Amino acid sequence: MKAAMRERYGGLEVVELRDVAKPRPVDDQVLVKVRAASVNRADLDGIAPRPQFVRLFMGLRAPREHRLGIDVAGVVEAVGPNAGRFKPGDGVFADLFSFGAGSFAEYVCAPERAFLPIPVGLTFDEAATLPHSAVLAVQGLRLRGGRTIQRGDRVLIDGASGNVGPFAIQIAKALGAEVTGVARTGKLDFVSSLGADHVVDFTTTDYTLTGERYDWIVDTDSHHSLFAVRRALRPGGVYVTLGGTSWPIVAAMLVAPFLSWASAKRLGLLLWWKPFNQPDVERVTDLIASGAVRTVIDRRFPLEQVVDALRWVDEGHARGKVVIIP
Repeated sequence: MKAAMRERYGGLEVVELRDVAKPRPVDDQVLVKVRAASVNRADLDGIAPRPQFVRLFMGLRAPREHRLGIDVAGVVEAVGPNAGRFKPGDGVFADLFSFGAGSFAEYVCAPERAFLPIPVGLTFDEAATLPHSAVLAVQGLRLRGGRTIQRGDRVLIDGASGNVGPFAIQIAKALGAEVTGVARTGKLDFVSSLGADHVVDFTTTDYTLTGERYDWIVDTDSHHSLFAVRRALRPGGVYVTLGGTSWPIVAAMLVAPFLSWASAKRLGLLLWWKPFNQPDVERVTDLIASGAVRTVIDRRFPLEQVVDALRWVDEGHARGKVVIIP
């Protein structure tokens, strides 16, 4: 079978499509014929890697895991002897972040607990956009203790046009928030089309310097200091960052707790993230079924063009999700 692989860290030049052995399910594993996979910022961050300190977990000199891709939707082809949740022919989807990745391939094989059934009414392409990004959006709008945004809250989504942002805008609107989306010039109309009440062009305007204050800020890729974003929060406001380069992430982990204590404003990294948490997946799919949230697919690439798909996202062209079709 064909699969995207990498042996070392670096740029997209380290990614190549190879012929590898088709896996066979053992124990409680299921073998899934991939019908669609989607690209996430996490895929790109793992290639570099970014931030650099994640080498401590991924492998210091070279990645221990050579497979790529975490979002997947497909059809069960075979099951292991101890698998009982699914049968051949079932449509399933998953975030393989905790299961070795490998969705940029013709087949994936993982324990059955990694997968959930695709809800009726969703296509494989649509299902593949949800597992990582939509769940991050739900959890970025909720604190560990369960606090979430309230009707009438002013919410800002920084990085509103990429993987997570479009879901976050729509979910916040479904909860009754007044939403501001931050994106580059050419994507402002797209952000407005998702339901954002206001847009900010980050190429000309720094939202932390406008004097506007927000109840909740979701930052999909940190570029501002914690002191700057704290200034943009209302009393009792919340700032949640989902990722970024080394220093912003370290600051969000180590400095943010002290700033939160000193200011009564909550700031920090989304450390309570639970990949593909079933209640959150169900929350998203219910919102889609009700029409409050829609999936947005920017482009589809064949598996043979996996590097082009990754580059399209990495260079910031995508408006929504990019899907890879084996």
